[in-house]
Amino acid sequence: IFEQAQQLFQRDAQIVTPEALESVKAALASCETEHKAETKKKAIPRKAAGQSWEDPTLAEWPENDFRLFCGDLGNEVNDDVLSKAFARFPSFNMARVVRDKRTGKTKGYGFVSFANPSDLAAALKEMNGKYVGNRPIKLRKSNWKERIDYDALQRQKNQNHKKPKLQKKGILHK
Repeated sequence: IFEQAQQLFQRDAQIVTPEALESVKAALASCETEHKAETKKKAIPRKAAGQSWEDPTLAEWPENDFRLFCGDLGNEVNDDVLSKAFARFPSFNMARVVRDKRTGKTKGYGFVSFANPSDLAAALKEMNGKYVGNRPIKLRKSNWKERIDYDALQRQKNQNHKKPKLQKKGILHK
């Protein structure tokens, strides 16, 4: 879809008409819709405290990464502030501050992702107790992998890979 949008833009690049602008907007909107549907499909089943649920936010994170839990974050800390605090580590991937869905306020903790376990260990050692925003943060290795419901994940994969069975009609069947 993105390639289609680029082709439409290149075709209409000489003269920017309202029609050209609308065609690019439509292509980009359909691309976003597909991305949202793709993310929704990848909702990962979770299990903790005797409850099970599907978490679509886990699809945004890199696979097989190493995550650090960051606690005691102040209200002024957002994703960018947390990212800047850990960006100096070579295998840093991303950082997220967890927020309340209704109010948008921070819940006071977040996660930082690394591709390399040695960077996770170095960050844990160097950054624990350092000020990020107005407060010193508390770090520990995240246990997010322990909360994945692997049985439900396997069932989900099996459902997606099943092909619809066609009825075989023999000569003798009416």
